[in-house]
Amino acid sequence: MEKRYEHQTGEAAAQQQWSAEQTYALENNPGPLYSIDTPPPTVSGKLHIGHIFSYTQTDIIARYKRMSGFSVFYPFGFDDNGLPTERYVEKKCDVRGHEMSRSAFIALCIKESLEAADQFKTLWQKMGLSADWQETYATISDQSRKISQESFIKLFEKNYIYRKQEPALYCTTCRTSVAQAELDDKQIPSFFSDITFKDSDGNDLTIATTRPELLPACAALLYNPADVRYQKLHGKKAIVPLFGQSVPILEDELVEIEKGSGLVMVCTFGDKTDIIWYKKHNLPYKQIIGLDGKCTDNAGFLEGLKVTEARAAVLEKLKEKNLITAQKEILHAVGVHERCKKEIEFVILPQWFISILPYKQNFLDIANTINWYPEFMKNRYNDWVENLGWDWGISRQRFYGIPFPAWHCQECGKILLADISQLPVDPQETKYAGSCTQCNGTNIIADTDVMDTWNTSSLTPYICQNLYDKNSPLFENNNGDFIPMSMRPQAHDIIRTWAFDTIVKTWMHHGIAPWRDIVISGHVLSDKKEKLSKKEGNTMDPENLLQKYPADAIRYWTASAKLGQDTMFSEEQLAIGQKLITKLWNAFRFAQPHLENFTTPDTLPENLGAANQWLLHTASTCFDKYQHYFDQQEPSLALNCVEQFFWNDYCDNYVELIKNQVFNPHEYTDDEVYATRWTLYHVGLRILQLYAPYIPHVTEILYQQLYRTTEKAASIHQSRYAAAQTPYVFAEQAEAMNIVIALTATIRKLKSEQQLSLKTPLATIHVFALNQATLDMIAQHEQLIRGVTQAAAIVYNNSTGDVSHLEKTDEAWHAQAVVD
Repeated sequence: MEKRYEHQTGEAAAQQQWSAEQTYALENNPGPLYSIDTPPPTVSGKLHIGHIFSYTQTDIIARYKRMSGFSVFYPFGFDDNGLPTERYVEKKCDVRGHEMSRSAFIALCIKESLEAADQFKTLWQKMGLSADWQETYATISDQSRKISQESFIKLFEKNYIYRKQEPALYCTTCRTSVAQAELDDKQIPSFFSDITFKDSDGNDLTIATTRPELLPACAALLYNPADVRYQKLHGKKAIVPLFGQSVPILEDELVEIEKGSGLVMVCTFGDKTDIIWYKKHNLPYKQIIGLDGKCTDNAGFLEGLKVTEARAAVLEKLKEKNLITAQKEILHAVGVHERCKKEIEFVILPQWFISILPYKQNFLDIANTINWYPEFMKNRYNDWVENLGWDWGISRQRFYGIPFPAWHCQECGKILLADISQLPVDPQETKYAGSCTQCNGTNIIADTDVMDTWNTSSLTPYICQNLYDKNSPLFENNNGDFIPMSMRPQAHDIIRTWAFDTIVKTWMHHGIAPWRDIVISGHVLSDKKEKLSKKEGNTMDPENLLQKYPADAIRYWTASAKLGQDTMFSEEQLAIGQKLITKLWNAFRFAQPHLENFTTPDTLPENLGAANQWLLHTASTCFDKYQHYFDQQEPSLALNCVEQFFWNDYCDNYVELIKNQVFNPHEYTDDEVYATRWTLYHVGLRILQLYAPYIPHVTEILYQQLYRTTEKAASIHQSRYAAAQTPYVFAEQAEAMNIVIALTATIRKLKSEQQLSLKTPLATIHVFALNQATLDMIAQHEQLIRGVTQAAAIVYNNSTGDVSHLEKTDEAWHAQAVVD
């Protein structure tokens, strides 16, 4: 072994071995199937440390399961059919999708997506992710498009999907409709203005609003029927200021009497409540905000202005005419598109919807069949489902994405779907074959929308199933045994999207949960204790970190966070990980001479000796806890157990106990020397196994140098815990050795306090104990204690006193210590 571990050389060697030998391929790891529904990262630029954090945590679990005897199916995907990819391509290539031909923009997106995905894959491999890189997918691939379109057709046939002219959430910045799950709340400064209307008798009416620019879209005024102030207005009309339209004054119990003036205007549309009132009272629709975010010709003098400009213009005109009676600055909560953080609008569009509101209880029930880690995260899911207010709109008005396999008959309105054998299909490039099946008409046009990216990402269990077995039926009743998958790892912020949407799809297709376990990770926080933005994240570029730190040290940091908890990026933790790698290397350099040519590792020595029994007992206890925490999806707590065992029990205590024997074997019997070599070999292998999921590169290199010729497994990562982590119970010997270790630790501490080398010889050690049995037990290990403490003699005293100290007489050092 080299004196130092050179991480870049070691990482390259390990990664080359894994690739050449297909270490993680399914066929090279037989056992019961364990399948992972890995999040496909969005192809929208460079990865940052937040990606490294969550994906490495998944890899740690995958490695543990593989070494536990499972055949781990660990495919990897790339989500490259969504709006983020469009924006990434537009920015990188300095183009605008809506200004290019559709086919040219799609071709450009696919080209850039493939290049970005290759960069992602290279970085993941540098980090040591044990995914099967022969099994990857892209959400824009032909197969993914086929699966997504087939799912759409199947759910349409089951009446879960419908198309309707419906008010939709719309982002005028991204120029597409969005789903409820894609909204964030944002507080923005605004004005709450009291505006004067007139009733049909010329009386003043006060309306309080934050959106005066919607006055030209005002369709009615409403008051609560219990509000005695306005009951006299029943059946009358009102005149809208500046724009002059006459609108009815109506009753509605949803109006809050105490809010504002108690009289509200209904516009098409300012918010969700406007939509409710629009439908309930059958009000006319007047669109004044176009899809480009500018006011339409329905808006009178506001035509051509953006929303904020129109708001300022209306307020100015109202003030000129003394129609604002009061105004105050407020922070107003609005819905913004999570991608661009711009305010959304409501417009009526022909939209595809998945019907979810009637099935909310089903979605709550199916979630109860899934194991949630941590369990409290299910509360977030339940809160989301219980508060759903919209069906899932899956239409997007974009170029790049998966098209709906549908055409529309212009003569009778019939929706015509593609045949499954045609998929994948782009209706804008493929004419409908034949005439309308309902009216026999030929005036048939293609659907021009594409699917919401979550509509495809929600099918990742089926995409994974297709990778696992290309001949398995995906949407038939005889789905097979692949779904539920074993585990879904994901972050907590996409519970309302990816987790929920996937549950919806598998329930609708097969009435089952998509996975048995869902494991929720946290985020990496900036120094402001906020989720890292991409800008902040890129300042901690993983490529730069990999030049400075070993990949294993970065992985060690990712393992330090508890399940589901956000954590701050910590270079201090990276340094601790680097220190661990050095310590591990040095510990095995110490053991190497005693492991060479060790040809009978499976034969348990008859006389192990107390120190070796103690170590094996402690190692077994450690593994029990390790397994328990991993079974609870808590790798960080499992790591704490390994750290305690390796640093304290193995390095600080066991190595010190056996050093005298290692350096002076002639003072011990051949059986004693053999027992120690046997223990070094087996416990060393156990330590490598325990650390392997966390720091795979250095453990692989150590395994190759010290164990490859004597162990069956070609890689530490193909070794099995069951073969090495044999349970040993030596409780009595372990208890005795704990006393011996406490005694030797006291002596070492006394030497350190006197600034003496631990090798400084002692003339005598006086051991004081009240219990004679304790003294007799200690006496049985006198040679071991003398070897560790460099003591010439030990005197046993059946008494006690305050005598833990070191003193010097006649140029000789003497130690006195109380042990109980």
